[in-house]
Amino acid sequence: MDQHDTHLITVTDMIMPERDGGYLKGNETRELILRTALSILIEEGYRAMSMRRVATACGMKFGNLTYHYRSREDLVRELLDAVIRAYEVEFATIMHMPGVPPEERLSRLCTLVLDDIRSKKTTRFFPELWSLSNHDAFVLERMQELYVRARAPLLEIIAEMRPDLTGEEREIIALFISASMEGMTIFAGHEKPFEPRMPQLERIAIATFCHLVKTITPEEIADLRALSDRSGSS
Repeated sequence: MDQHDTHLITVTDMIMPERDGGYLKGNETRELILRTALSILIEEGYRAMSMRRVATACGMKFGNLTYHYRSREDLVRELLDAVIRAYEVEFATIMHMPGVPPEERLSRLCTLVLDDIRSKKTTRFFPELWSLSNHDAFVLERMQELYVRARAPLLEIIAEMRPDLTGEEREIIALFISASMEGMTIFAGHEKPFEPRMPQLERIAIATFCHLVKTITPEEIADLRALSDRSGSS
């Protein structure tokens, strides 16, 4: 357990995806494989997470591993799915809190994400894949899919708070909030230089996000887009 996990709201490692025709022993083996792969990726990096390395760490023959996952791409696809499922469960709990106004749910959602950034798993897992996605089209596509799912609850809350905005306007706000939070990983994640300042950064971020969602106008979004287009063409 990480040194901060005793007082932070953190997300469990993963929730196993269901497979048609699966059986108990097979599910247990797949969970062992995924948890082992996740551990190797966190502790040693993606390059160390070869199929043979995972098989050895699981104490199984290579052929037994490929029975469940034919390639590292299959393994990565299901590993990412299992990780995002754990976040979606936590997000759903916040989204369905009875009687809690959307601004408070936005605050709680951001608190969950920012607290989780300080865990060893999140600090190492996601930047490892970000780096790899610069050179690996398969990983890039999987990461884009993951973040679309991660932004979904933000979009839902923004829609509640700002029904006057278009879908595209809500999307850009959700993307800004998501990117702003994820960017803190490099500076204030687990064992990073500004980790002790994360509580302060968290309060500033949440106050800023809530104010932004409540006050930004379609005209301001349009003006900022026009400014960006002019800068890009100059």
